[in-house]
Amino acid sequence: MDIDDILREVDPTFDFVPGETRDLQALTRAWVAERSAPELLDWPPDGLFERINDRIKQQIERVEEMTGDMDPKTNFALIVIQTELERFKYLVRSYLRARIAKIDKHTLHYLSSPALRARLSETEQAYATRHQALLHNHYLSSFLSSFPQSLQNLNDQAGNISMIDTPDLETAVFIRLLTDTLVEGRGTDSDGGMDGKIGDIVILRWSDAKPLVDSGRAEVI
Repeated sequence: MDIDDILREVDPTFDFVPGETRDLQALTRAWVAERSAPELLDWPPDGLFERINDRIKQQIERVEEMTGDMDPKTNFALIVIQTELERFKYLVRSYLRARIAKIDKHTLHYLSSPALRARLSETEQAYATRHQALLHNHYLSSFLSSFPQSLQNLNDQAGNISMIDTPDLETAVFIRLLTDTLVEGRGTDSDGGMDGKIGDIVILRWSDAKPLVDSGRAEVI
């Protein structure tokens, strides 16, 4: 069950919402979640950003066509279209910047396994690979080349101690429950649980909240 199925159960009119509005809602949810979660979330797999980018291009072309029209009514419509266009562009830029910041901070972590690489889009994978190659070459030319060959790896895990910096999964996040479900969390002194109701807002460690978010039972806010 994905987020659309859940929203359809909650709101019977969901199917009558225009596709553009649903895409904007999905983009907004992805933006909020990405900015709040301590680790990189999965890239939307349903072609959301392809549709958003196509819509932005179409609106830009429409603005260019309307720019030369001096009719007051047309000018007002142009202002409305430009405002909406800027809203889409802001959400896209902010979302991508949040993801790039996480990739820059933990590049080796997200390139360390196929499961983690799958969270990145093809463009992000190419960016992360190139970013890490440039960083490694810089370190080599600066100081690593003077070390023994065995000490030049940036992903060394000798002695069960990993050099790869990873996100802090114990960071606290707020989530909103999208269905009635059991919520379990680990505390400092003891663990606990509660029967959560749809719409409840809960604060949890990300490691406890992630299974709820991944299963579609909750969303990050």
